[in-house]
Amino acid sequence: MSFVASKKLTSFDWVNYTLLGIISAVCVFPFLYVFSVSFTDPKVYVPLQFYVFPEKWSLISYKYILSTNSFLNSLKSTTFITVVGTVLNVVVSFSLAYALTKKGMPGRGIMLSAVIFTLVFNAGIVPSYILIKELGLLNSYWSLIWSGLTSAWSLIVIKSFLESLPSELEDSARIDGCTDLGVFLRIVIPLSMPAIAAFTLFFAVAHWNTYFNALIYISDSKKWTLQVLVKTLVIDSDSNGVGQAGAGGDDRTLPQETIRMAAIMLSMAPILVIYPFLQKHFAKGVMLGSVKG
Repeated sequence: MSFVASKKLTSFDWVNYTLLGIISAVCVFPFLYVFSVSFTDPKVYVPLQFYVFPEKWSLISYKYILSTNSFLNSLKSTTFITVVGTVLNVVVSFSLAYALTKKGMPGRGIMLSAVIFTLVFNAGIVPSYILIKELGLLNSYWSLIWSGLTSAWSLIVIKSFLESLPSELEDSARIDGCTDLGVFLRIVIPLSMPAIAAFTLFFAVAHWNTYFNALIYISDSKKWTLQVLVKTLVIDSDSNGVGQAGAGGDDRTLPQETIRMAAIMLSMAPILVIYPFLQKHFAKGVMLGSVKG
């Protein structure tokens, strides 16, 4: 019999579990409400009533949302930003981090100091906006991609991970005639797949949830990201804004709350579907570069 199996729960354990249960319930109940309202038939929906499960299931709100040009445009915008931005993030971050691991690279110290400087100091919103404006990227998807190609935190963590790889493998590859690019592509990249998977998840989630930068850099409603559209639906205006070019005004017969909740669920769905499969990589990514030996 193991010690863990025979251990009795103490008063502290009961208090701890109770508090964790309350916190979990506080986090879960809002999600259950959004889920239930979004699937509730508009004919039986009662405002300000809490639903654990829909009284009558219906997909009408989802069908309406998916028929509107506003939501579809936002979905296309967010998908493009997420896919292209994530690929560029991974390429730039791992390439630069690998270069920073080479002590003989000219200017390495200056570049590393610049990276660390940006980790401590930030230019701020106004200078960033002026820079994007002067580059002519306002109202462009590239304003959301180029402005965040990498970050100091990502570079430092990836650099630490790459430095933990056996240097003997790179030396052997060079003896066999591999160039620096060949070593990076054939040796470093295959060995870095766990790190690449973890940071791909980090970058993809960040791009999918892009809100603030999209709010200040993009004023064209046709190029809004999903998060900006959902914010507009939930906070700024009523649900009629989503269907200006959509289902011909059918939303007048639908409760605004069911449409809003359906939009929220659709904006969360891709992450909810993908995250469980990449959770192990996410957990590994938190520990990348934390131990060297």
